[in-house]
Amino acid sequence: MRVLVTGHCGYIGAVAAPMLAEAGHEVVGLDAGFFAGCDFSEPDSGPSYPSIRKDVRHLEARDLEGFAAVVHLAALSNDPLGDIDPELTYDINLSGTVRLAALAREAGVERFLFSSSCSTYGAAGDELLDESAAFNPVTPYAVSKVKAEQEIARLADDRFSPVFLRNATAYGVSPRLRLDLVLNNLVAHAFTTGLVYLMSDGTPWRPIVHIRDITAAMIAALEAPREAIHAEAFNVGRNAENYRIRELAEIVAEVVPGSRIEVSPTAGPDRRTYRVDCGKIERRLPGFRPQWDARRGAKELFEAYRRAGLTREDLAGPRYKRLAHIQRLLALGRLDSSLYWT
Repeated sequence: MRVLVTGHCGYIGAVAAPMLAEAGHEVVGLDAGFFAGCDFSEPDSGPSYPSIRKDVRHLEARDLEGFAAVVHLAALSNDPLGDIDPELTYDINLSGTVRLAALAREAGVERFLFSSSCSTYGAAGDELLDESAAFNPVTPYAVSKVKAEQEIARLADDRFSPVFLRNATAYGVSPRLRLDLVLNNLVAHAFTTGLVYLMSDGTPWRPIVHIRDITAAMIAALEAPREAIHAEAFNVGRNAENYRIRELAEIVAEVVPGSRIEVSPTAGPDRRTYRVDCGKIERRLPGFRPQWDARRGAKELFEAYRRAGLTREDLAGPRYKRLAHIQRLLALGRLDSSLYWT
């Protein structure tokens, strides 16, 4: 299947695009290049594929002709980044995404995989939530995902099948590492400072999922029969991988030698707390068989940080933190206020 992967140079995309190619798909990548130079490691050797440097907001229908599917990962990718200016998040993650889906349908693309998020459930408490649960987003990022799902769903017809993959919080090693994700961050703090540092009181729930399992879900959704995925939403993860933040901290403290848990003096409860039921993806997409859990992921991260010689300066700097990197590009005048290259 010929597949366009947007955001192929990002945290998930840098792993997903090669995995899709290895699975036998004809991959073309598309990326705006915001995070060029933010490399953690060289990509694994594997199938090569062509790529296009272009902002998704500049695409036209002709750019999408000849593709059987689009895997849409490109986005302003977390809550702090959304706080620069919520309108930028809505411009890229909502308007840009819905426009892309409409262009894909116009160009004859049959399947559109939208990388959504379980953060759409937001402030949800202790109940285990399936895909029919009410949305309760609490950040511009989560609101953009909710509204994009709703708008794209209206485009579904006999020829165009959108799929909504609501990923749990991602973790894992990538050539475009992020340290602004909970497990990645906890292990990085533990490795570089000896402290598993909690910014909240540790009580919020988070479902987590490895980026390679996220990609496995994409592959399963691409290869499943149309009737299994047409206009459907799937929580991506495993039921056993719902953790309280404190539980993740305890796992990290056990994995990273000599580390101990410390809670920030300003720590308090986090409104974002949710647990998700991933039974639907297990039933409907039998090709999806997740392989990772938090302990294995923490070990992978620790070993990667040790090999790379990750430092406290890396932890504080912009290379692995999306908000800090974008702010740096803005300050240098390389991006304008709408996040277009100057």
